[in-house]
Amino acid sequence: MGQASILDRLRPHVPWGLTTPKEERGRAILLATPGVLLEVLQAARQHLALDALVDLTCWDRLPASPRFEVVYLLGQAAGSDRLTVKVLVDGDPPRLPTAAGVYPGAAWPEREVYDMFGVVFEGHPDLRRILMPDDWEGHPLRRDFPLTEEAVEFKGHTPKVPSQIIPFFSPHSPSGSGGEPPPTAP
Repeated sequence: MGQASILDRLRPHVPWGLTTPKEERGRAILLATPGVLLEVLQAARQHLALDALVDLTCWDRLPASPRFEVVYLLGQAAGSDRLTVKVLVDGDPPRLPTAAGVYPGAAWPEREVYDMFGVVFEGHPDLRRILMPDDWEGHPLRRDFPLTEEAVEFKGHTPKVPSQIIPFFSPHSPSGSGGEPPPTAP
């Protein structure tokens, strides 16, 4: 079924004044306000049979306001229909309702978005860090996160330099690196 028909089929089931439908590169996209997000997700699941949360991600639009765009990619396990639902959110911290009640698979990606961007999903069953250590301060995928290096101390193992683990191929071989052979270790 065509992407435009997905939006047409969804129209009677969501508050159209609080959503903005559009099509980009042949994909159906619905921009929703935070207040109607769950209603849109429930309507997509019930009335369009979009039973799979394919992906949930976020991006920091700094300096734009609202700052964050949370993106839900919905699909069908037994079909090819797709719908992208986008929500713009701001605040300190930014807050959205959890989608875990509609799509149970949202629990893990919501934790990732929380950990990396600081978006709080209200009502989440277990909202805590998933990638960074519990005592980590800040959210590393925010555009204003300071870029610093942290010294890593290796104990009992010295890492090899790349020339010791990457094979050398002469410049004329089919897989040639085009470079000079690495110096031999003393």
